Amino acid sequence: MNRATSLSRTLIATSLLTLGTLAGSALHAADLKGSQDHPLVPRYDGSEIIKYETSAYTRHSFAQAAVRKGGGFNGNPGSELAADGKLTTLVYRAPEKRSPLEVLRNYEEALTKAGFTTAFSCVQRECGGYEFNTTLIPLGPYSPLFNGYHENHGYVLARLARGEGDVLVSAYVVKNMGGGINRERALVKLDVLELKPMEQRMVTLKASEIDAAIGAEGKVALYGILFDTDKDTMRADSKPQLDEIAALLQQNTHLKVLIVGHTDAQGTLAHNQDLSQRRARTIAAALTKDYQIAASRLTPVGVGMAAPVASNRNEAGRAKNRRVELVETGTAAE
Repeated sequence: MNRATSLSRTLIATSLLTLGTLAGSALHAADLKGSQDHPLVPRYDGSEIIKYETSAYTRHSFAQAAVRKGGGFNGNPGSELAADGKLTTLVYRAPEKRSPLEVLRNYEEALTKAGFTTAFSCVQRECGGYEFNTTLIPLGPYSPLFNGYHENHGYVLARLARGEGDVLVSAYVVKNMGGGINRERALVKLDVLELKPMEQRMVTLKASEIDAAIGAEGKVALYGILFDTDKDTMRADSKPQLDEIAALLQQNTHLKVLIVGHTDAQGTLAHNQDLSQRRARTIAAALTKDYQIAASRLTPVGVGMAAPVASNRNEAGRAKNRRVELVETGTAAE
């Protein structure tokens, strides 16, 4: 082989490598902006991320058995595995001409290689059809992509045992038969829940501490009123903070406040404003119903993502932005 031939082959090989790198870059460039793969679970080759959401601490329900009867998990005893932790949810669109079964088997193999143990797996009718589909994907942001596509679906739930906290992973795969770019494409909803104790840096403030903060700044940020992702129903562990708010209002019978709901910047402006308004109303309603605080002293306001106190570019900042503020507006005697 002469020098010219060797140089030519080197240039061709370099060009092919560059093209391959660019193709991979272009593929990942199609991912939803700001999204990324979870470090513990690889993507199916050629897939694109079309939805991405994280929550620092929430409760999530997995299916650990088939769901065949109506009533969701409640109507199918033993089918639910509920756990708390850091949740990452991704929705991938697989390449064309890939069946849900092929994609599912690849996830099962990848999880096994990563050290996960399969807890439950099913395909087609084994899962339970319509009831399984609607239980896993209730009405919400994922339902247009997954609901109704139970004729060709599959699911796997796996657990990774770790000293710092176990990890639960589920992959639900359907063949989307709707319109547009998703038609006849396998879609994957991947949920990764990292089990760990809740961080205690955002603690419940006592009534006296709330009063002092309002006296000094006219407002106070509270992180002990908790809601699951995209929900406006308060979690049961919100009660300690709610008790302290009520105690403040009962001690200061003339105090009137705005109850201001804040969200992070994930989702649209309109959606977050509506969500934060509904959450603020829920808090006000609970204070009136359960603690007999006059509704005239409470004004619920939702500002969504409009007033961040930290960057929304990372989870630590987003956690600080998800809060409730009490803002003093005057006294009932005025």
